[in-house]
Amino acid sequence: MPPTLPIQTERLLLRELTPADAPFILELVTDPAFLQNIGDRGVRDLDTAARYIADGPAASYARNGFGLWRVELRDGGEPIGMCGLLRRDALPAPDIGYAYLPRHRARGYAQEAGAAVLRYARDVLALPRVLAIVHPANAASIRVLERLGLRDEGTMRMNGESHDVRLFATAPVAD
Repeated sequence: MPPTLPIQTERLLLRELTPADAPFILELVTDPAFLQNIGDRGVRDLDTAARYIADGPAASYARNGFGLWRVELRDGGEPIGMCGLLRRDALPAPDIGYAYLPRHRARGYAQEAGAAVLRYARDVLALPRVLAIVHPANAASIRVLERLGLRDEGTMRMNGESHDVRLFATAPVAD
């Protein structure tokens, strides 16, 4: 199993989500932009937020050694978003995902945390490739992925979804 977090950057700390993060998760996943660009996760109150953490990120940590991590400011510890790796049955490799509270967008945090997650994926987890999926209308997220060096690989439809997503990928690691 890989070493435990946290991951630190110049301004950020990434760590595993815990049940104590339920109020933050409730705020994040009920944000209108999250609902529009990522989807409704069925979180409506603190109990469903805690269940989301247990059934999603925490279960992924146990199963895969990675998941979505809490992103907080190193100075003060305020939670600002989440960023990490997901393992989806419909994709051939793990994908990077992220979301930030509205008051913390457009400050470079997504790119800073995303770069740290990609380094972790390469250097600690030894993943040869990382994917990303994004709603085609989410221009801000697409710009982040391009700045992180991911390449557009076209569109695809995830199982059970009614709309296409754009697929991005890191370059495969050379042997």
